[in-house]
Amino acid sequence: MTRHQKRLSVPNSWPVERKEQTFTVKAGAGPHGEAGVPLLILLRDVLGYVDSKKEARYALGQDSVLVNGEAISDEERPIGMFDIVAFTEREEFYRVFPDEGGRLSLTPIDADAADSRLGKVVGKRQVTGGETQLTIHDGSTLVSDDADITVGDSVVVSNDDKSVVAHFPYEEGALVTAVAGTHAGEIGTVDEIQVTPSSSPNNVLVESDDGRIETIEEYVVVIDENFTGEDSAESDADEGGDE
Repeated sequence: MTRHQKRLSVPNSWPVERKEQTFTVKAGAGPHGEAGVPLLILLRDVLGYVDSKKEARYALGQDSVLVNGEAISDEERPIGMFDIVAFTEREEFYRVFPDEGGRLSLTPIDADAADSRLGKVVGKRQVTGGETQLTIHDGSTLVSDDADITVGDSVVVSNDDKSVVAHFPYEEGALVTAVAGTHAGEIGTVDEIQVTPSSSPNNVLVESDDGRIETIEEYVVVIDENFTGEDSAESDADEGGDE
């Protein structure tokens, strides 16, 4: 099996230039499926912290690069939507967030916000003991005793013990972001959920700063205002203004 990935055929979410070279690194097995971006691409092509795979392996060998609280040593480890990437020696923390066009981008966050990650619930079933097992958008699972959590909702998961520390219901009035489709990267409030009486996906009407947008249920994720990155930027600006 080839260890390379043609740039022209990478998913639209990958933050790489498609015409600069023929090949790029291929993502290894792991979360996020085919949409997962190899960690090497973030280190080399996005942040510019390394120039080669060899340098990336050395850097990762120091156990100072964490993804969702865990030290990562594999440069091909897939990184995807809402993952938390921490560089402990640099004291830098990022949330992977969908940008305009659906490309994944790194949003700087503070250390406290790096203790947990957002997940969209895509599956739910009962397990032994009466607890509920939730499947998150990246393929991971967790157990919760909150019966109110349902498919389509979002949860905040602690990186420490994988417990649910917050729950955002998918409902009219919820703050959402589009993560795919024509409106990827746009943020707004759910105005109406149009249930389709067939196998077709439900439509969602969202009021954004640029007007009303229409997309499908699969493409929206409920978020909290703290996940937009705007609060961090405003906080930094306020701190700078006090000096």
